[in-house]
Amino acid sequence: MMNWEKIYNDAKLWVKEAGERIRSSFQQTLTIRTKSNPNDLVTDIDQEIEQFFINKIREVYPGHKIIGEEGYGDQLEQLEGIVWLIDPIDGTMNFVHQQRNFAISLGIYENGIGKIGIIYDIVHDEMYHTLRGTGAYLNNHPLPLLPERTVNESIIALNAIWVMENHRINHQLLIPLARDARGTRSYGSAALELVYVATGRVDAYISMRLSPWDYAAGALLIEELGGVVTNLRGKKLDFLSKDSLLAAKPGLHQVILKDYLNNGNW
Repeated sequence: MMNWEKIYNDAKLWVKEAGERIRSSFQQTLTIRTKSNPNDLVTDIDQEIEQFFINKIREVYPGHKIIGEEGYGDQLEQLEGIVWLIDPIDGTMNFVHQQRNFAISLGIYENGIGKIGIIYDIVHDEMYHTLRGTGAYLNNHPLPLLPERTVNESIIALNAIWVMENHRINHQLLIPLARDARGTRSYGSAALELVYVATGRVDAYISMRLSPWDYAAGALLIEELGGVVTNLRGKKLDFLSKDSLLAAKPGLHQVILKDYLNNGNW
């Protein structure tokens, strides 16, 4: 039998240790590079922290597989066995420019089913975590189940680029949702925006294209609290390739999907 409690405790300990390493880097001069475009940043700290996790996992759980944003893990075509999905710093641009509004995101899946989700807001020392079926927590405090919410009562996490002319979607599709909602917000970190849905700080989060390490942990936290997470077609998320994402409180998810997203070519 797999000892999930031990894996859970080890993962939380390693995330805390990684957070300390990142905090101690604040006074360092970062080595910053770009990846897919000039705004897709990666630092030497991102890479160092991913290597830290990989070394820990390989040492203690050599049979487990790893998918990491910086590419130091395994190249997988299926989610067989136990897979750790790691984003060492989600919100690297915020990390570089603000030294806040970024997080470590760690999801652990078994045969494609989420078991453990951990998101650590390092600057605020807030760890959001769950072991499937045991509730979700902020540090040691249990988080309440999510209530239903209507669109006009809701704050939607949505990047402003999606309601401006862009190459990915018809921006006119999301303007009615932005208009009907109580407000919109954008934080620049998918992990934190998912956490804010889980805690009720925002009511829904929409993104056009994320990677599995962006949402592996946050999706599990939201689902543990009764929320719903799918892609923009209402289908189950793909944890091996990029996908769109809609995460929301119960009821609200179905309304956004049916009344605002049903005409989109997602």
